[in-house]
Amino acid sequence: MIRYTLNGVQTAYSGDESQSLLSHLRNDLNITTLKDGCSGQGTCGACTVEINGKARLACRTKMKSIENDEVNTIEGLPEQFKTVISKAFAERGSVQCGFCSPGMIMRAKSLYNTNTKPSRDEIFKAISPNICRCTGYVKIVDAIEEAFAILRDEQPKKYEKSATIGGRYPKYQSEETALGFRDFVDDMRFEGMLHGALKFSEHPRARVIKINTTKAEKLPGVERVFTAKDIPGEQFQGLIFQDWPLMIGENEITRYIGDVLAGVVAETDAIAREALGLINVEYEVLEAVTDMHEAAKPESPQVHEGRSNVLETCAINFGDVDKAFEEAAYTSTGIYETQRIEHAFLETETGIAKPENDGIRLYTQGQGAYVDRKLVAKILGIEEEKVIAVQVQNGGGFGGKEDLTVQGHVSMYAYLLQKPVKVHLTREESMRMHPKRHPVWMNIGLACDKNGKFTGVKLDAIGDTGAYASVGTKVMERVVGHATGGYTVPSVDIKAVTAYTNNIPCGAMRGFGVPQVIFAIESCIDDICKQGGFDRWQIRYDNALEDGAKTATGQKLQGVGLKKTLEAVKDEFQKARFAGIATGIKNTGVGNGMIDDSEVKIEIKAKDHIVVNHGWTEMGQGVHTMAIQTLHSETGINPEHIEVKVETDAGVPTGMTTSSRATALVANAIIDASKHITNDLKGSTMEALVGRTYKGKYVCDFTCAPGDDVEDPKIHFAYGYATQVVILDDNGKVDKVIAAHDAGKIMNRTLFEGQIEGAVHMGLGYALTEDFPLKDGYPLSYKYNDIGILRAKEMPKVDVIGIEEEDPIGPYGAKGIGEIGLCPTAGAVANALYTFDGIRRTKLPMQRKKS
Repeated sequence: MIRYTLNGVQTAYSGDESQSLLSHLRNDLNITTLKDGCSGQGTCGACTVEINGKARLACRTKMKSIENDEVNTIEGLPEQFKTVISKAFAERGSVQCGFCSPGMIMRAKSLYNTNTKPSRDEIFKAISPNICRCTGYVKIVDAIEEAFAILRDEQPKKYEKSATIGGRYPKYQSEETALGFRDFVDDMRFEGMLHGALKFSEHPRARVIKINTTKAEKLPGVERVFTAKDIPGEQFQGLIFQDWPLMIGENEITRYIGDVLAGVVAETDAIAREALGLINVEYEVLEAVTDMHEAAKPESPQVHEGRSNVLETCAINFGDVDKAFEEAAYTSTGIYETQRIEHAFLETETGIAKPENDGIRLYTQGQGAYVDRKLVAKILGIEEEKVIAVQVQNGGGFGGKEDLTVQGHVSMYAYLLQKPVKVHLTREESMRMHPKRHPVWMNIGLACDKNGKFTGVKLDAIGDTGAYASVGTKVMERVVGHATGGYTVPSVDIKAVTAYTNNIPCGAMRGFGVPQVIFAIESCIDDICKQGGFDRWQIRYDNALEDGAKTATGQKLQGVGLKKTLEAVKDEFQKARFAGIATGIKNTGVGNGMIDDSEVKIEIKAKDHIVVNHGWTEMGQGVHTMAIQTLHSETGINPEHIEVKVETDAGVPTGMTTSSRATALVANAIIDASKHITNDLKGSTMEALVGRTYKGKYVCDFTCAPGDDVEDPKIHFAYGYATQVVILDDNGKVDKVIAAHDAGKIMNRTLFEGQIEGAVHMGLGYALTEDFPLKDGYPLSYKYNDIGILRAKEMPKVDVIGIEEEDPIGPYGAKGIGEIGLCPTAGAVANALYTFDGIRRTKLPMQRKKS
């Protein structure tokens, strides 16, 4: 018997002494305020608790070690501390996805126990054991600093709370999220819920001869073992191409190590995982295709039998490129390579499904509830309306939760068993299964005349999309469409190939192909500047896009604030001793001939309870807050009275939350619905509107694909623009980043700053340290600590400058900002290092080796 004090209450434990404190608290006691982000690796800090006044990781603490200890979770903290710090986290924008927030607060409490007036550097150092993938840590430090000041009875910094467009308004449900009281999917429990686990392929490419499940089925506590033959509907699904099987069956060929061969459903997660080890699979191992260049050759083994490994070739050619290079005063050519990286969202994939009527209710953390519904219905072989997908705010996505992972499996298990089932991926399983950022190989060239005016761009690129298409073709189309960066270039010859391999798939990730090609083109510009003696700021300004200019795809632009972003950083860039500069452009909306649309349904439940139903995923970016602020600004409805829901039974179908489009589309739809509400409120009151429902819609159906033969191509309905400057200290270390971003209209200044700060953090990691290398189709490491995410103490200063050049289509002139924030970063870092030591870096990551 182990006795300890938990949140002030004497507690006894008589179970397995080797069980982790995290498992005990979450699974035995249902205390879910502490989160599981790294599956016991001890690297993320989301499970931080207080033991005898000190911060400890619950996942690394065994029950046998806490005899007579005092253990506090969030629930056990003093009420004043919880109230003050959660409000500070909300008001200062410290909560984006919020998965890390309870652990950060526990870490802050440990600091407060010994130092009530720490410096900012001391706060950065104190929270460094904990990872945040969203915020860049800046606003977390802001909140801790302010909370401590209030707790010392000092006057806090003035905070002007306003829900009107352009104001600073706390993120929806941010106080309860900060404390861990708002459930993520893995925090949810249902009566009689079973647990599922997945059996993955041991080989990237192999024929499955036999799957023997007999021993697993006989294990006590196992409900059922599933294989591909149990799929009631369609085996294959996908966001664009239907090439991804839910499970691989006998006599079928695996395509990567994340292919699922079987699934076990049992009374507990532990039993399900034990049963996985009892499933015996017989393989015929085949040669894996893991080099994208080799895969693209006609003689390569086919990843998908009967189908070329070249999934798509996207090309654009206009002007006389050969002449531009022949007559150029200066040219820069080179091969640039970018790496595969892991999204590293703190919340690993989890799904819960339970039977409902003659269908199922799915609790999903994916990036598109209506898309999940569609794909799951096909797997189950039932009508879409019989699948109700409930979008639970997730713990980070960044594009990595667009494709189905566990949603299809858990839905099938619940549907066939007629019982509620949860499937939760460990950190290792998450890394193994979901798509990554594309590694891209680029042979690029830039030409200019004697005055530094760009005259031509050549690009021959190939991207490794891995075993399945995901949205890989669209990523490589963005490489093509953004190959000229933020500049006007009169002639281009650009081609990008999307290739299948037996590697882990690659798909959507923040920036969506643009950071890769911006890194290459911006490096070429600095090379040309060195050759021709051009001023690095001036050459960019002289060639920068402006109203009426065209992109690489030939689209004529409006509402271009790029030159204003350059002007905003000019002085600091030019006075810095070692500095790099890069610009960026990033589309808003999927475009490319696809429809961007959004519907909303606004229900007046009571005079003080208004429900906004939409289809977009809240994953930290603040789309729910944008919906509230738009409705408030249009109608005057009290923002405190507005609830936001994303459930497919509302019947407002929406696509994936991707391409920095959610805010623009949902706000335009709410503006449409608000016209009717405003009209009905004339001479009336909210009380008179109770029981009414208002619908709104916005549709963009006028775009075309790159290379289409049209007179005036419109590839996307809007673009965002940015310039970033990276300043190094005298030792060549990044000291400061200045990020000037044209947001069209800054809808919420706090959330805008937080998005850019977080994107810069991710961009610096991409540039310097992050990598997810594979060898022969297998990751070199499954450790979260080996991904290379920058810790808080490694973050430089970040100055965010907002520019507002209105877009003609976006709501209030707004443009997407979620992705543009990291598009220029790697290019600016490369150019800063180039000024420091004269070494031209052509491959990411490019961390300088420590002496």
